[in-house]
Amino acid sequence: MTRAISRRQRGQGMTEYIIIVALIAVAAIGVYSYFGQTLRNQTSAIAQEVAGKDSATQIQNAATSAQTADSKATPKKGLAAFNGNQ
Repeated sequence: MTRAISRRQRGQGMTEYIIIVALIAVAAIGVYSYFGQTLRNQTSAIAQEVAGKDSATQIQNAATSAQTADSKATPKKGLAAFNGNQ
C-alpha cells in the first residue's frame, strides 16, 4: 500500500514539474513574439562586431524593432477592442 502512495506522489511531483515547464515555455514564446526581431538584430550586430565589421545597420534595425515592440506592448487591450487590431 505504501508503494502505491509513493508512486502517486512521484507522479504528482512530475506532473507539477511539467506544468511549471509548460508555463515557462508559454511565457518565453510570448516574450519572443514581442522582442524576437530585436533579439535577432542585436545578435546580428554582435556577430558583425566580432567579425570586425561595421554593425551600424544592425544596431539601427534593433532600435527600430525595439520601438515597434514597445508600441505594440503599450496600448491597453480589453474586450471592447477584441476584433479591432490583431
